Amino acid sequence: MSLKWLAVIAAGTAWAGPVYHGGVEDVFARRCVVCHQAGGIGPMQLGTYAQVRPWARAIREAVLERTMPPWSADSSVGVRFRNDRTLSAEERQAIVDWVDAGAAEGPAVVETKMVPGGTGPMAEARRAPDLVVKIPGFPVPASGVVEYTFLVTPVRIEQDEWIERAEWKVQHPEVIHHINAFIRPTGSSYVAEAPAGKFYVASGSERSARRPDEAEIDRRELLVGYEPGYRPEPWGAGRAKLLRKDADIVFEMHYTPNGHAVTDYSELDIYLAREAPRERVITIAPADAQLQIPAGDADYRSEATATFTQPVTLISLQPHMHLRGKAYRMTLVYPDGRRQLLLSVPHYDFHWQTTYFLAEPMRLPKGAAIECVAEYDNSPNNPNNPDPKKTVRWGDQSWEEMNIGFLEAAIPAGGDADVAVLSGTTKPAPGGGR
Repeated sequence: MSLKWLAVIAAGTAWAGPVYHGGVEDVFARRCVVCHQAGGIGPMQLGTYAQVRPWARAIREAVLERTMPPWSADSSVGVRFRNDRTLSAEERQAIVDWVDAGAAEGPAVVETKMVPGGTGPMAEARRAPDLVVKIPGFPVPASGVVEYTFLVTPVRIEQDEWIERAEWKVQHPEVIHHINAFIRPTGSSYVAEAPAGKFYVASGSERSARRPDEAEIDRRELLVGYEPGYRPEPWGAGRAKLLRKDADIVFEMHYTPNGHAVTDYSELDIYLAREAPRERVITIAPADAQLQIPAGDADYRSEATATFTQPVTLISLQPHMHLRGKAYRMTLVYPDGRRQLLLSVPHYDFHWQTTYFLAEPMRLPKGAAIECVAEYDNSPNNPNNPDPKKTVRWGDQSWEEMNIGFLEAAIPAGGDADVAVLSGTTKPAPGGGR
């Protein structure tokens, strides 16, 4: 007799053991479906009992090993993050007990509702995007090296607007190292030679060259980036990014061939604010572009710092390294020298990168600094290491390295966006890539 038939017989009666409906179903809805849905970043869908049941044993093991849901930060230290995916002890035990008892369906109580998020379908209540910027079919070869490629799309709206949300719909995540979307005003020196509407390869010097009269954020501003593990999160009520009427949206695309040729038609959906925000969100990216990791070094350390020249509200943090990345810490240093650990990632995972959104955005005083410390393992003991015999320097490709600490901060809507002085060991990142 099938479990489903037993569930029908038992409807309206007490069920003897742990079941899916009215039990672990809620855990999956809260913690898993946001990634494991159609078009999402998870490799399978987990929105219904029929979808979950074949994976029950594998889910049990992943939960016990704490590899799923993926969360690289050490939740016992630093600040709290509102997108923390860590299962509670009770949630973890509920899944284990359910699987050990036979992973029964039980009588249906309510139908699971799809959780908004990921790159999959949004809730029906969400409105259509106001602007859609599409990649017009980028041919990713089966093999070889694909250099950073740029696509310039003029916006040319009637007046300055505010972006309250931007979300990627990625078609081929398996070949995407990253895609960054930048807002570039007219007259900017950032990839100034790139023709509109055509794929363009720019050299590192062209991407990093900046005129003396340009502030970095005025030259180009990161709107949103996609990388493995991407999941959209709101900046918060009353916060938005500025889109000037004469701006271009510039895609910085980095593909990594995986043996299968594909054509990519990913798109970026942009949602404009219905009213003017209180605060403008900006992205700051302190980086150590001079890092040089010796061959065989299992514990190389790199530092980068951003010092704020006016008060800001800190919203999110994101470490970025490549395949030799081992661990990452972000620490707040107050003007009086006091230090507060914000984020510790003891086991960095290049294949599942996370933007950590503070549960309570922090007001930072003028003169405060964010110190970013990256640790690398360039030894043979690192199973992801492309070549432990090679000295590794800054570079675009995954077999090279980066140290970037992406920070999102809010300032008054009419304030000066040039709020960070890159100091200490920080060097401006060429092109700002991921």
